[in-house]
Amino acid sequence: MLNIDEPNSTQKIALFNSGFRVFFLAAGMFAVISMVVWMLVYSLGSGPEIYQLTSLGWHAHEMVYGYALAVISGFLLTATTNWTNRKTLTGMMLGITTLFWIIARVSPFINSEHNIKIMFVSETLFFLMLLIGIAKPVIQSRQWQQFPVLLPVILLFLSDIVFYAGQMQLVDNGIHVGLYAGFYLILMLIFVMGRRVIPFFIEKGVEEGFSAKNYLWLDRAIIPIFFIYAVLEISKFSSLMLTVFALVLFILNVIRLAGWYTSGIWKKPLLWVLFLAYLFITLGFGLRFLGYFVTISDFLVLHAYAVGGISMITIGMMSRVALGHTGRNVFEPPAILNWIFALLLVSFFFRVVLPLFSVSNYSNWIFLSQIFWLGAYSLFVIKHAIMFIKPRADGRPG
Repeated sequence: MLNIDEPNSTQKIALFNSGFRVFFLAAGMFAVISMVVWMLVYSLGSGPEIYQLTSLGWHAHEMVYGYALAVISGFLLTATTNWTNRKTLTGMMLGITTLFWIIARVSPFINSEHNIKIMFVSETLFFLMLLIGIAKPVIQSRQWQQFPVLLPVILLFLSDIVFYAGQMQLVDNGIHVGLYAGFYLILMLIFVMGRRVIPFFIEKGVEEGFSAKNYLWLDRAIIPIFFIYAVLEISKFSSLMLTVFALVLFILNVIRLAGWYTSGIWKKPLLWVLFLAYLFITLGFGLRFLGYFVTISDFLVLHAYAVGGISMITIGMMSRVALGHTGRNVFEPPAILNWIFALLLVSFFFRVVLPLFSVSNYSNWIFLSQIFWLGAYSLFVIKHAIMFIKPRADGRPG
């Protein structure tokens, strides 16, 4: 077995030492670049040509299978190393996997009748490399209990295949199903991982003694109920049933959040950003429920989940992992994190809250949301890039 604890004092660049380094940096940079493109195309009516994909389809796909998938990949590769004490993808193999991800991101801007096929092939190779990278150390260490970590990657892979099948006109409604299935799989993963890490981080992170309340009946109820909710959303089977399940999920998650709450989180940016992210997903269920009685755009509900939930929890987790896994103190994070998270919070306010009360300025609110999003992720990249590229501050490997 390789000794992953053996330091390499001569190393200058550590970008491909661990999955979180390259994929968190890639996710942050792509969040900036893709939003610039989206702002040019959507808000300013210019920008680069996107071939064979609608601009909205490109935006939705790249937020799910570009940005979010990069974050998930970095997290799972790093977590698998910790669980098994074996290396996952590193060095050249990690570089090749990253290259497949990059090719898929660039392909929509290639003026070729084959660009979707290139995108599909490169993304397929990326998924296969990722699955091998996670499965190999689990098999080597015989930690069979870790195999379920492959499930979300496999399901995302299958959802992505459905998207491309729809894009190539092989499956009716494949684009819709592939996008929404991927989106709700990411939310489900947040529920599963959030239940594990958010109350734990709060208990360890607040200065006062605090014990988070977790209820077994909630843990058993939320995931299957959310699964039914997601199926109803994707299939559009019954708006009344969807409304009922949205209300149930809203109530259940309010109870869960109440058990996790303590005022001490507001002193710790790495805590309040995760708590607010989960809260905004919960508010998304509330908006879906209210949408049965008053007119609320589906896009506002989706962006409550996306900008408020997925974006805030991923940038919070990336910031925490970046500090902890580069030998820095997660309990004394840099002050700039408050600004990064606050900018993303303002982006959520403009994208979801203000349009509820002022529809006439909808385009302006979206533009301002894009500006604050760019500010948040630009600062994230500027602050963390050196952490991802350089070796650990404490001299350890990783």
